[in-house]
Amino acid sequence: MYKILKKQELAANIYLMDVEAKRVAKSCQPGQFVIVRMDADGERIPLTICDYNRETGAVTIVFQTVGAATKMMADLKEGDYFHDFVGPLGCASEFVKEDLESLKQKKMLFVAGGVGAAPVYPQVKWLHEHGIQADVIVGSKTKDLLILEKEMEAVAGNLYVTTDDGSYGRSGMVTQVIKDLIAEGKKYDVCVAIGPMIMMKFVCLLTKEYELPTIVSLNPIMVDGTGMCGACRVTVGGKVKFACVDGPEFDGHAVNFDEAMRRQSLYKTQEGKAILALEEGDTHHGGCGNC
Repeated sequence: MYKILKKQELAANIYLMDVEAKRVAKSCQPGQFVIVRMDADGERIPLTICDYNRETGAVTIVFQTVGAATKMMADLKEGDYFHDFVGPLGCASEFVKEDLESLKQKKMLFVAGGVGAAPVYPQVKWLHEHGIQADVIVGSKTKDLLILEKEMEAVAGNLYVTTDDGSYGRSGMVTQVIKDLIAEGKKYDVCVAIGPMIMMKFVCLLTKEYELPTIVSLNPIMVDGTGMCGACRVTVGGKVKFACVDGPEFDGHAVNFDEAMRRQSLYKTQEGKAILALEEGDTHHGGCGNC
């Protein structure tokens, strides 16, 4: 059992929880995720690790209520317990394994859309702790839906906030901020974009024009977190991958976003799942491919 140490509503239907999970906190890295279950028969919910404290054993998760399971999860209180809190899962961010001195020479840009600020934060924090400053763009539909601004400001080299409706910070999409920064003379060696699929698609279309290598995290399309359900199947560079076991991070310029978004839409219904299974055959699932 895993105790909820803290619960906070960051914005409408967006919640933060600190969970006591010492073994996960001890070994997790930026970019990885956990799978939680509220009880023995509960739905498996994959969630990116937003933060961790190796000393206290606390792991921070952020989630948005989008279905019955996450709505039930939002009803949990401090002092309640998760039945399962499994992790760390997935591959850590690539830069964690890079030579620090080489990494310090890179100019990095992070782009976070909506709840994507949660998985971006631990990466920028890790860099900050290792003496590396990265620029960060955080985009939100409105000011009321903006999350983790103060936390991000504390670790980012420069923080640029934009809202779709212009209610706070800059006005417009994150792609416009990228254009503005480059027009101002900013130069970057790599971009990391995390957020809704449509946002990542258009960020990658833009950065491809600038020949700016871009990494995306496909955590939004994960369901069971093992590759067996087939939900997070994605084509990257013409090859079939599964976000939960091969990622969640991939070369954004190689991801077939249109296919991934179509699959997201179809996977919401049993009929859609049947269509995908028929179309994709043995490649529909990870693992054995015959489940």
